[in-house]
Amino acid sequence: MRGGGLGSRLVSGTGLLLTGLIATLVALVCPVWSYEDRSGTGLDTLTSQSVATEFGPLSALDRDFVTKVRRAGLWELPAGQQAQERGTTTAVHTAGKHLVEGHTFLDARVREVGAALRLELPSQPDAQQRRRLDELSAARGPAYDARFANVLRRAHGQVFTLVAQVRATTRNSLVRALADDANTTVLDHIKVLEATGLVDFDGLAREAATAAPGPVTRSPAPPGPQASPPSAAPAPGAARAPAPPTPPLPPAVSRPAPDPNG
Repeated sequence: MRGGGLGSRLVSGTGLLLTGLIATLVALVCPVWSYEDRSGTGLDTLTSQSVATEFGPLSALDRDFVTKVRRAGLWELPAGQQAQERGTTTAVHTAGKHLVEGHTFLDARVREVGAALRLELPSQPDAQQRRRLDELSAARGPAYDARFANVLRRAHGQVFTLVAQVRATTRNSLVRALADDANTTVLDHIKVLEATGLVDFDGLAREAATAAPGPVTRSPAPPGPQASPPSAAPAPGAARAPAPPTPPLPPAVSRPAPDPNG
């Protein structure tokens, strides 16, 4: 009886060992199979949501960036005008002036890029931006100064990360140039807003630490730019047609001269 019990325990232990080994092999192999069978990887998404233009592929992130640059000017420019009128300190007046000059320049640039890429740009701020303007309009005196500095500094910090991402990854030359202009403008605005001495850096840090990642943008492709059909190969010995001249870009808008007093 004892021998039979020992033998059954040995068989049972061997079975458990084999089961564990098989489970381990399945766990190692299945992730590989599931990954290989997956569709919609990052590269697939990039390819499916990009359209061809003469300036390089235009991705969904590129289109979202161009739209956001346009929307930023639609509320930050009037916010700058308001700060020039309502601010109680020279530093707030200076920050407002920089916002007006910077977004006047940047809005002209984004409209050039949008026209060249045949993108439809917004003409009104979104709901969140309108709420920000309402929040500023409700304040007076020193409370207005502090609210202006912090609302605008928070917004510029958020867009600054998007500018860096687009500048690092875009394959479109027009979007890359717009990202350069946006980077210069946004950084200038961040500096003059911080120069007011009213920015709550502890609050910004807490918000950044607790902020949930934003939803993935699913921006539709524009109706204009499309992949060009492949051209037929010329017959042997046939004369090549001269390449059509590249259409010139609209003239760049000169950036306003920096304020010597700012």
